[in-house]
Amino acid sequence: MKWTGKMTVRRVMLVVVLLLVAGFVCSCGEFVEQGGRGPGEKIKVVVVTGGHAFERKPFFTLFEGYDDIEYVEAQLKDHSEIFEDISEWGYDVMVLFNMTQKISPKRRENFAKLVKGGVGVVALHHSMGSFQDWGEYRKIIGGKYYTKPTEEDGVKYEGSTYKHDVDFEVRVEDSRHPVTRGVSDFAVHDETYKKCGFEKDNRVLLSTEHPASDKPLGWVRRYGKGKVCFIMVGHGPSVYANESYRRLVAQAIRWCAN
Repeated sequence: MKWTGKMTVRRVMLVVVLLLVAGFVCSCGEFVEQGGRGPGEKIKVVVVTGGHAFERKPFFTLFEGYDDIEYVEAQLKDHSEIFEDISEWGYDVMVLFNMTQKISPKRRENFAKLVKGGVGVVALHHSMGSFQDWGEYRKIIGGKYYTKPTEEDGVKYEGSTYKHDVDFEVRVEDSRHPVTRGVSDFAVHDETYKKCGFEKDNRVLLSTEHPASDKPLGWVRRYGKGKVCFIMVGHGPSVYANESYRRLVAQAIRWCAN
């Protein structure tokens, strides 16, 4: 057969295409092996509740109406039983809306292992007060509401405070982040927290200047391979119906799902 420049170019192009296809197949295999989602698969979310009363129906509307998000509730009876056995864990993101306290050494280890391994965490409002006797929890979610005077890592905290029915403005500090993208400053009628503890390496996304509240209201951070987002706002139905807040929660889930 007579070789021509045109045929050589075609053969080179064919080889390049085959190499690209092979690389794509390999990357997809690696993606599946690591437990990632395939095209069109929904983000699997477990909403962890317990230890604090809330208005259930309006709250759960936060996770409804999205084509890419599906959720189940894990209502804790034994404070932390969802972390007792994680061998068949099937969730991309855990949304924490609990204020439970007891968590055994085994469950602490499993919780941390999940997040370090890449499971995302969206922590909302009173979950900041969970697991008071577990110091690592503050490092995972980036902050802590102290239910009583406490000394932690050599620092004394006099105890955090809260105030109901406060009208205040939520300021977007970082509009470039995927969690806050498309969200402008907005007003809420909600509960505030003050005198809380915060990790220094939080990337603050939301804040307020209201005197009844600490300044940081929302942030993101990493814990191992896991993405973590905390949003302090979120006490009652008027907030759950707020379109800006709803967008923040949905975008936080998507970002934490990686």
